[in-house]
Amino acid sequence: MSQRADATHADPSSDGRLRLCLATHNEHKVVELRALLALHAPTLASRLHLLSLSDVGVREAAVEDGPDCRENALIKARHAAFHTGLWSLADDSGLEVEALAGAPGVHSARFGGLPAPGQSQDARNRQVLLARMADIPRPQRAARFVCVLCLHPPGSSASAVGPVVPPSAVSFAEGACRGWLLLSESGSGGFGYDPLFVPDAAELQQAGLAAARAGLSFGLLSPEEKNRLSHRTRAVVALIPALTALCP
Repeated sequence: MSQRADATHADPSSDGRLRLCLATHNEHKVVELRALLALHAPTLASRLHLLSLSDVGVREAAVEDGPDCRENALIKARHAAFHTGLWSLADDSGLEVEALAGAPGVHSARFGGLPAPGQSQDARNRQVLLARMADIPRPQRAARFVCVLCLHPPGSSASAVGPVVPPSAVSFAEGACRGWLLLSESGSGGFGYDPLFVPDAAELQQAGLAAARAGLSFGLLSPEEKNRLSHRTRAVVALIPALTALCP
């Protein structure tokens, strides 16, 4: 049964801010986006009211069966826009390892298969990745995190139900962070593959971070440091003009 919200969700909040649905049930992502916007576009952040799918009563999750991160981001944003009647923003991200021909890539979230009893999916993914990379020397352990954001207007771009949105009305932004993989986990911060991923020194320099932080994994960097150079940060920064156009 469809969980599409009524049209009032497309209206601004009572305080005048624009309602923007993040196509996720993960509150962590909502908190992270708020922090990124507050850091990189504080005026814009004050004009947006960010909501998760859970906040607007949508229980259904999109079927992420696209061949790459761009298509999956579109699938999730389109799903949220149709079911909520709101402008919607989705992200899809992954880790691409050169020695594994770009894997896990679009399959990053479930790369390890089913976890053992009591083991988290993230821990299982890291365990399998380390096993696959066990014999790969340091010079060949290059990897990058990638993120694609999709901003979608209310309606549907691929459905006979509801208003059809032209492709030109949908915005995309991409970000990446290059680095390499450790031989074992380091740090407990962040999530996913963060304890294995070390950003290149050039990435730290570009973000204005101290050279002394070189060699530290995302799992050891503070959230504030990570938010200055992560793939998701760069995608958000690239999308700021499109978001600003919604609430000038």
